[in-house]
Amino acid sequence: MNLEKLLTETRNSNTLDIDRLSAFEIVTKINREDRQVPQAVKKVLPQIAQAADWTVAAIRDGGRLFYLGAGTSGRLGILDASECPPTYGTSPELVQGLIAGGQTAVFRAVEGAEDSLTLAEEDLRQRQLSSNDIVVGIAASGRTPYVIGGLKYASGIGCRTVAVTCSPASEMEAAAALTICVQVGPEAVTGSTRMKAGTAQKLVLNMISTAAMIRLGKVYSNLMVDVQATNQKLIERAKRIVMMVTGVERQQAETVLVQAGGSVKIAITMLLGQMSREEAEQALADNEGFVAKAIENCRK
Repeated sequence: MNLEKLLTETRNSNTLDIDRLSAFEIVTKINREDRQVPQAVKKVLPQIAQAADWTVAAIRDGGRLFYLGAGTSGRLGILDASECPPTYGTSPELVQGLIAGGQTAVFRAVEGAEDSLTLAEEDLRQRQLSSNDIVVGIAASGRTPYVIGGLKYASGIGCRTVAVTCSPASEMEAAAALTICVQVGPEAVTGSTRMKAGTAQKLVLNMISTAAMIRLGKVYSNLMVDVQATNQKLIERAKRIVMMVTGVERQQAETVLVQAGGSVKIAITMLLGQMSREEAEQALADNEGFVAKAIENCRK
């Protein structure tokens, strides 16, 4: 294990005195380092877009998106996956996050789990991974055995595979069909990859899932029209979205949402297309769930 060769393990010359600084000086230095992250992400936007397109293709083929990681990287995958159902109305099975060590590892480190080359394969087999699925492996170092093993297994059965890392020319790159390598450089505290590397990974995963969901018709303009109103805040958000898009008053928005079975997308289509719930559902089905297309084609 040659950690000294990893970019994420390099010592940062800008923070050599960080242990002798005040709290304000420490956070100022960290902030200065964090500013590099968006620019590093910008350099790999074509690869991120490719991963999003692959995700759309996989889902349209009946597949699922799997995030695979250990430690911070695994938790970031789980975080992104867990936000998709309430935000975009997806089933919990459509986007899944797997972490070395299982559920326990979400809250507490499971020693040695990430060092297994076979554990990810077992986890993916349990979920009946198929060639229609896409697997996104996440590891700042690019050398985590759990992730490498999972990517190799997924590639072997014909899955689309993506490596998200912060270290160039890594083992993960060799194991995946597409690599997103965000070179954020050394951390403010050497090796603490929950910092810049973790921020970069979070941005990348946000982009992959968000771009994919938009391309799948989950957004109208820039509004979450497939939002699931599962709590009071989201119920109010659903009403506000209907009101913003259609210009109706609150009472009418509430009434149409009830008629639409709580679906913001159906409610908007009913109002803008001046149609019944059944007609709106059919229009959306005929237009792959895109509200704009459904309304435009009905008006024609």
